[in-house]
Amino acid sequence: MTTRTSSLPVALLALTAGAFGIGVTEFVIMGLLIDIGRALGVSTSAAGLLISGYALGVVVGAPILTVATARWPRKTVLMALMAIFIAGNAACALAPTYGLLMIARVVTAFAHGTFFGVGSVVATRLVPPERRASAIAILFTGLTVANILGVPAGTWLGQQAGWRATFWAVAAIGLVALTVIARAVPADGAAPEPSDWRGDLRVLARRPVLLGLTTTVLGYAGVFAVFTYIAPLLTERAGFSASALSPILLLFGGGLVLGNIAGGRVADRRLMPAVFGSLALLLAVLVAMGTLLTSQAGALIGVAALGFAAFATVAPLQLWVMSNAKGAGESLASSFNIAAFNLGNAIGAWAGGAALGSLGLGAVTWTAAVFPAAALTVALVATRSTQRKEAFA
Repeated sequence: MTTRTSSLPVALLALTAGAFGIGVTEFVIMGLLIDIGRALGVSTSAAGLLISGYALGVVVGAPILTVATARWPRKTVLMALMAIFIAGNAACALAPTYGLLMIARVVTAFAHGTFFGVGSVVATRLVPPERRASAIAILFTGLTVANILGVPAGTWLGQQAGWRATFWAVAAIGLVALTVIARAVPADGAAPEPSDWRGDLRVLARRPVLLGLTTTVLGYAGVFAVFTYIAPLLTERAGFSASALSPILLLFGGGLVLGNIAGGRVADRRLMPAVFGSLALLLAVLVAMGTLLTSQAGALIGVAALGFAAFATVAPLQLWVMSNAKGAGESLASSFNIAAFNLGNAIGAWAGGAALGSLGLGAVTWTAAVFPAAALTVALVATRSTQRKEAFA
């Protein structure tokens, strides 16, 4: 594919706009749980299941929609996914009951995994080979900016004008993203996937692909084992007031942006060192947080470092899985890896909660550190397996 250099920033920003909207709709509900629960007559814990339902929608929807759209041009796939996203958020805004809101959230989530999976492939086609990881990082910048700007703004809007207004606003963001993608993403960068979806599924059974997906699950389980319980860790261990949480979380968001960019740039130069280095950094941060959270100054450093380490892993892991697929089934492998991130989120939240319930807050960070340590082990096994195969080829 050939694309004029001047068009690259616009096309990548178009993908990033879609990623921003998806990031807002995924995370903004965390700040609206109480309002939604009161409006629909359910408990806050029941409203919290809307987050779990979304994650489940990502895990299930990513492979289903990727296979279903395998014969479509990739640009068409991205536009169709944004249409689903717009319709899903409009349905959330109109939902009269908790059950219908849950269904609308799951439908909206179906667009998530495939958008980032196919979007990652499209992004790498828009740049020279030596900038593939940075292109993926630019795409995922939409998620990081959504955490810093979109979620606080969406929460404020929901508190001022009602939670339904937030979903209408997100639907409007989706409409803008759809328009920009339609105008800016080049059609010649959207070649159809091979039609043999069974062959694509066989690609997922390759040992390097499976080990790459496992590494992603384990790495991100470590992140969310801590981040899910960051509020009690900061208030009960570090001694911050509840009113200080929002400003502190801006440090986390800033770390996400910087880590995302750094991970992409390092992976452009040397992919596997970036994979091992980012996971090792995440392990070191989680181990250090056990001590850092005992003081307020240390906690601030730990929160920023956690954000940096968390997203420094994203572009390297995403490109590694895509590279292991080696062309055939690349979009499906890419989408499965997005599902793997979300599966890791769910596992990490459960593991952190189990540690909190049985051993107390002090055990959460140590429990979290087990996961990147396991991810490093799996990545090492995958690398040695590949090296042995190449040596005897």
